[in-house]
Amino acid sequence: MTSQHLPSNSAKIKLVKKLAILGSTGSIGNSTLSICESFPDRYQVISLAAGNNIDAAFAQCLRWRPKVISLATESLAESLISRLKAEGITNIEVVHGTAGSIRVATLPEVNFVVSAIVGVAGLEATYAAVCAGKTIGLANKECLVAAGELIIAAAKQHKVALLPIDSEHNAVHQCMRGGAPAEVKQIWLTASGGPFRNTPIAEFEHITPQQALKHPTWVMGQRITIDSATMMNKGFEVIEACRLFNLPAKQVRTTIHPQSTVHSLVEFVDGSILAQISVTDMRLPILYALAYPERVAVTEKESLTFDLTTLSQLDFSPPDLTRFPCLRLAYEAVEAGGKACIALNAADEIAVAAFLEGRIPFLGIPRTIETVLQLTSGQSPASILDVLDADLVARACAREVIARQFTVARR
Repeated sequence: MTSQHLPSNSAKIKLVKKLAILGSTGSIGNSTLSICESFPDRYQVISLAAGNNIDAAFAQCLRWRPKVISLATESLAESLISRLKAEGITNIEVVHGTAGSIRVATLPEVNFVVSAIVGVAGLEATYAAVCAGKTIGLANKECLVAAGELIIAAAKQHKVALLPIDSEHNAVHQCMRGGAPAEVKQIWLTASGGPFRNTPIAEFEHITPQQALKHPTWVMGQRITIDSATMMNKGFEVIEACRLFNLPAKQVRTTIHPQSTVHSLVEFVDGSILAQISVTDMRLPILYALAYPERVAVTEKESLTFDLTTLSQLDFSPPDLTRFPCLRLAYEAVEAGGKACIALNAADEIAVAAFLEGRIPFLGIPRTIETVLQLTSGQSPASILDVLDADLVARACAREVIARQFTVARR
């Protein structure tokens, strides 16, 4: 094609994407809003789900004036309404709970939903958005871990794109553009190894929550930081990758890469390997998902430019499954199928909370999860309600395991 047949930039029509952000007050939500600030001609905030953080929700209402905002509870919603009225703002609809999040995600004006509510709390709203035909920027890995088969099937039925925001899956998505799916031999998810990759295993019994919350690379919420320390987070990413990219677990590999410079790699059948390299800034994968299939130029002030001198040392090593049994359990769960992945996620959330509260030791996390998996059986859920029921059963089982095994041990 000659240059005279190429469309000029001026001929392109720039369509404004209208966003719903589920988890607007978290790190992903705030980073997404930062991008909206930088590209007001491309992205418009339509609706927000803000959870329990009413102060942040109020500030976001003042700045973004969403059409709808959802809070976790009715009392929080009423409080926000009062604060908005005091400012003379009465044209923002304030809703609450799961129904509120679903409304935020399915407004007719919205065409792109950022799913960033942590845990299964965001599952119903994300699924509803898929069924409503919205493009999804997926930062909630628990959705695909617990209900991946249902969400993938719904996405195919409604012809919805699921664009990963997690840095590793976002990197795989970028690398996959270099070949056809049938040409992929395997993918490699990189992991920093967390704060304990070199800690003697004998010391694991005495790891404190304060030590586990000191991640060497990323600043994240408490649960995901502990999951990174146990490598359960990487296990969830393995399951998510299997479902996003339609690959069996044996084709999804993990490697310890402490520099966190290479975010993931894709190995093709001819021996070629493509790697995605960038700064460790979540705005980059968020912007990639929001702009897809385009790439949007950023200015120097965005601080997303990569310094090539940091490539002077790149270390890769296989994960030690004795040191990180949670990663092993994730592979076993995705291979087992049925309700195993639901139980894996639910038991982990309960166990991590118990560890943070000082009720179980660090190694009590994988011990609890393994016991719950052994007690879990049944076919794959047929609906989102089935998923939520199985999640509740697994959580109750995890609490019983902790009460039975660790309460006695402390006496």
